[in-house]
Amino acid sequence: VIELGQLITADYRGKNLVMIGVLNGAFIFLADLVRAVTTAHEIDFIKVASYGDSASSSGTIRLVKDVEIDVAGKDILLVEDIVDSGRTLAWLAGNFAGKQAASVRACALIDKRERRETEVGIDYTGFVLEQGFLVGYGLDYAQQYRHLPEIFALIF
Repeated sequence: VIELGQLITADYRGKNLVMIGVLNGAFIFLADLVRAVTTAHEIDFIKVASYGDSASSSGTIRLVKDVEIDVAGKDILLVEDIVDSGRTLAWLAGNFAGKQAASVRACALIDKRERRETEVGIDYTGFVLEQGFLVGYGLDYAQQYRHLPEIFALIF
């Protein structure tokens, strides 16, 4: 997280950075990441739903909570816990481009390529995972296990 923060700091120095956490999963990662980013920035949250209480995406993306900050002309960094199918991140990038953001980039704690359906650009990645289902450090299964202090593989 510290290394990601250093990269983001260098890339966004002097820019109008807004870090947007994708709820619920990214909140712990975002809390650590914002402390590692030493350039000025704003923080907001967006919540979309595509999983519900299962281990697989429903395929339908629904906006639950939008950002409150006016993002027009600002440099947006979407902060995700995990990018899986890529559909949510692609939807979010399009959403913010439509709001006239100056730029839209993405940071993911985990890039999980096993079930990628939509190719998306992830500008900052903590870890790459090919397969498996992870919980802990904000990642959940059916709203459980988010509180775990480390990341664990869930075995079904």
